[in-house]
Amino acid sequence: MSILFEESSINGMVLKNRFMRAATWEGLATPEGEATPRLIDMMVSLARGGVGLIITSHSYVSPEGQGTPWQLGVYKDELVAKLREMTSAVHENGGKIVLQLAHAGQFAEQELTGRAALAVLDSEDFSGRNIKRVTPEDVQRLVHLYSQAAQRAKDAGFDGIEIHSAHGYFLSQFLSPAFNKRRDEYGGSIENRARIHLMIYQSVRKVVGDDFPILIKMNCGDFIEDGISIDDSLSAAKTFAQAGFDAIELSGGIIRTGRLSPSRPGITSVGKEAYFKDYAVRLKKEVRIPLILVGGLRSFEVADSIVTSGIADYISMSRPLIREPDLISRWQKGDLRKAECKSDNLCFNPGFEGKGIYCVTREMEENKISGQDLTSRFS
Repeated sequence: MSILFEESSINGMVLKNRFMRAATWEGLATPEGEATPRLIDMMVSLARGGVGLIITSHSYVSPEGQGTPWQLGVYKDELVAKLREMTSAVHENGGKIVLQLAHAGQFAEQELTGRAALAVLDSEDFSGRNIKRVTPEDVQRLVHLYSQAAQRAKDAGFDGIEIHSAHGYFLSQFLSPAFNKRRDEYGGSIENRARIHLMIYQSVRKVVGDDFPILIKMNCGDFIEDGISIDDSLSAAKTFAQAGFDAIELSGGIIRTGRLSPSRPGITSVGKEAYFKDYAVRLKKEVRIPLILVGGLRSFEVADSIVTSGIADYISMSRPLIREPDLISRWQKGDLRKAECKSDNLCFNPGFEGKGIYCVTREMEENKISGQDLTSRFS
């Protein structure tokens, strides 16, 4: 049996295999961020499909931090009841589920929030937008919001939480020199840029206890001008591990740059898979907590090689599980064909239409809709 299907644990959270569903915006929550029956059904399909750990979509911890429409929220107590329905349904179907906590910072959708977006530092790029520069007082408030959100996650029955500090979202903006040019205790050195993460970790740990898994998702690199380097990323990762984070999920890229989406299109060959693998090799040599690798994984043999060779401890996937929520069960049963995902990123388009994400290409294939007609539907 492959090591991928061996049981393991992260701070007491026992996982039946080493496959994780990466946090994926589903576009299926209510406008207020409440979980819906369709969203819960999607989580259940993943649990039944054999995924060892489901990481929810980015759930916003504060109303001004909403980044996408129909996004899951965890910013008020009234949202806990439906979240509890979600965790109960996943557990009843043999799954484990972690809630990802997030804040969009300057990338918040002001048309949705009706509030000023929070930016690490003022910028000329903000002309015409209602932007508020984060003060030290704001930092303290945000730390408290994260700990409140973590308490709600625990109350709702989640098996752990993941702090979202990747892809240019708020905490990623603190880490990145492209966004963070502050001259106070939150800017300058990588130690200062990581300070808010440690404050959040310490505050969250106090409310959830020592035996509740706290993961963090971070960039190996921003891949933009003045973005975080692999050296600074490695320094931050070591700091997070020493502080007590239980696992790191390694990703990369910045949203909305026009240069690199965190989800790269065109993963058409084995050579294009695992595009953050080389960065994981460096990090794994110096960081002693479990490492989760995301980014273009499509083939069982690639995933198996990564874990067997010690490059990473877990494999995280997003788009393949949109098309095939039962992919992991298929592989475990011996059907080792690569994931059917075409890596065309069309799956997210219906989410912005209020329909929720799904594999548009699979629909096209099943209904014999032409690619041209399909593209026009979501343009």
